[in-house]
Amino acid sequence: MGRTLVIVESPAKAKTIGRYLGDHYRIVASVGHVRDLPSSSLGVDVEHEYKPRYINMKGKDKVIRELKDDAKTADRVLIATDPDREGEAIAWHLSTLLKIDPASDCRVTFNEITEKAVKEAITHPRSIDMNLVDAQQARRILDRLVGYELSPLLWKKVRTGLSAGRVQSVATKLVVDREEEINQFKPEEYWILQVRLQTDLQQSFTAKYQGNVKNDKLEKVRLLNKEMTDAVISDIKDKPFQVYRIKKGQKQRQPYAPFTTSTLQQEAARRLSFSSKKTMSIAQQIYEGVDIPGQGATALVTYIRTDSVRTSQEALEAARDLIGQHYGPAYVPKQPRLFKNRHSAQDAHEAIRPAHFELSPQELERHLTRDQYRLYKLIWERFLASQMSAAKINTLVVDTVCQQQLFRSSGEQVIFPGFLAAYADIKLDQAEQTEPDELNKDDNHEEIPPLEEGQSLINMLTTPTQKFTQPPARYTEASLIKAMEEKGIGRPSTYAPTISTILARKYVEKQQRQLFPTTLGTVVTHLLADNFQDIVDVTFTAGMESKLDIVEEGKENWVKVLDEFYPPFHKEVEHAAEHVDRVKMPVVKLDEKCPECGGDLVIKEGRYGKFVACSNFPECKYTRNLAEKVNAHCPLCGSGLESRRSRRGSTFYVCDKKGADPDCKFISWDLPIDGQKCETCGSYMVFKRFRGRSFPKCSNPDCPTNARAKKKKTESEQPADKADQQIQEGEV
Repeated sequence: MGRTLVIVESPAKAKTIGRYLGDHYRIVASVGHVRDLPSSSLGVDVEHEYKPRYINMKGKDKVIRELKDDAKTADRVLIATDPDREGEAIAWHLSTLLKIDPASDCRVTFNEITEKAVKEAITHPRSIDMNLVDAQQARRILDRLVGYELSPLLWKKVRTGLSAGRVQSVATKLVVDREEEINQFKPEEYWILQVRLQTDLQQSFTAKYQGNVKNDKLEKVRLLNKEMTDAVISDIKDKPFQVYRIKKGQKQRQPYAPFTTSTLQQEAARRLSFSSKKTMSIAQQIYEGVDIPGQGATALVTYIRTDSVRTSQEALEAARDLIGQHYGPAYVPKQPRLFKNRHSAQDAHEAIRPAHFELSPQELERHLTRDQYRLYKLIWERFLASQMSAAKINTLVVDTVCQQQLFRSSGEQVIFPGFLAAYADIKLDQAEQTEPDELNKDDNHEEIPPLEEGQSLINMLTTPTQKFTQPPARYTEASLIKAMEEKGIGRPSTYAPTISTILARKYVEKQQRQLFPTTLGTVVTHLLADNFQDIVDVTFTAGMESKLDIVEEGKENWVKVLDEFYPPFHKEVEHAAEHVDRVKMPVVKLDEKCPECGGDLVIKEGRYGKFVACSNFPECKYTRNLAEKVNAHCPLCGSGLESRRSRRGSTFYVCDKKGADPDCKFISWDLPIDGQKCETCGSYMVFKRFRGRSFPKCSNPDCPTNARAKKKKTESEQPADKADQQIQEGEV
């Protein structure tokens, strides 16, 4: 048997696959992309069918040289990059560099990195799917054309260094539109009227006003003001209530589908407070493999970039067996649950699920990092729940009347948890939902005492509450991803990098999980919307994604798709360059004069956030940090602390110099913790941030506690998403 070279993207993936293949196989990593469009020029010949000019990526010379040397000594070369457009494109670029015929059987794919899946794929290689390559190539060129033509326009009309992109601009517009909707919202008054009713056995419960009963029918009434509310109160004052109707029922709640990329990011944000970028970074680690004692590098989940909710028959059977063993036969439905994809193009992959059902989260907890364990546990529980029986719930609705005014109480009781035993409900974040209609919200989640129709009740307390309708909630990362998916903007691999990009570009900022548009983001969005309607139009962008799907299916030519878009777009850019005036960024004036020239000081937004500058710029170049008060005190003199931004955008903390010692020079990258001293050396403690979380740490670098904490890095961090480069460079 000859020697076979297998090429994957990452060293971690190579290590995992190496466990399953024998000595006749050598597994090496390309470390992501090896070729791309040049960053210094457009790299696309728009006059000749949009022919791209690919070059070897900077810093990849050594990798490419080693790949070529390995290929020369191998009897066969197989390319095992990820099973999506991006992976297919990497495979095609590798075949070009290594002079491998893409039509030959050189390509292998697998949805999960398990011994069975890997060996099955190795024995059934195929040719490179040029439809997938063309779809990715069309997306790459499309984003390059948009980015390279719009970005210079923004430099001239707004500010140097800005960028625009086909997907990032639409995502920004969603945030801007939501903020404008909130600003334009006019609250409307309404009232909630509740009564506390008591039986003759002194058992009480709450009921909420619904409307009038006429001819045995309920006419809903919304109390719009105090006068209407007082009229009802006056009508029922000192009058007895009577049980009008009792309605008992039972309902079933069906489980959720297993995770797709989008729903994984949404749930990780809600339940674990992970950013989308962090979710994909950790998911990549557990997909490619982690070291398990006694087993070596082991992949824990299936492929993590997918729109599909389909599950293999083998996985369904394994899940049902596990559910029966752990929860009991009653939790296993008669037939496996099959979930339907919205589009046929999504069926190429499976949903995200565990790859090894014998490795439960509890068994692996001590071998994983805290974040790896929490994400793996979330995927495990969601998948098991998707194949469990429905939850059975008893419902109870009690209508009571007084003077033909109807009040309602309702509740429910879970009599069989079903899938909820594995995947319990959580309360939605306020930013994930619109304001609830409290008039129609019947579930009081209160125990209602035994009642009979016609039974008399006493009103112990009447409680009117004034309310005002609320504007729609601002987006969080989770709700923005959900909106992008529902509107067809982007694809699984682009959600996380798109959000990372608009945050990095300072078009959007995050405050307590909510996304706010910056002044810069609003200005750029309005400029694009006024002059390039298609670029920021949700329907147009979604339509382009659909066309790329059709290219992937081999039903459309990628050059034709680009030719329908580019010529009219290019004319719009030329027209805007000539006729659009330079935008003057709005500034906020401070009640303070410039110490150098006496001009007014204003707050401006720069590349790394807000700062104070002189209004006489460029004649006067005075600037300073915009200091913001923080809830902490200087550990040296006891005065207050301010947070400031470095030239590179990092936050640091300084003494406000208004305490007992006006010459205090305290400065720190880490926020001090008030009143806490190190038990070992007595130095003040600080909040240290690492991988998205904060923890207390001694500020003294020579403290023995810090010496013990110093550990050599053993994990190589992979990019959160292969599309990061596409989004960041292709849209610049």
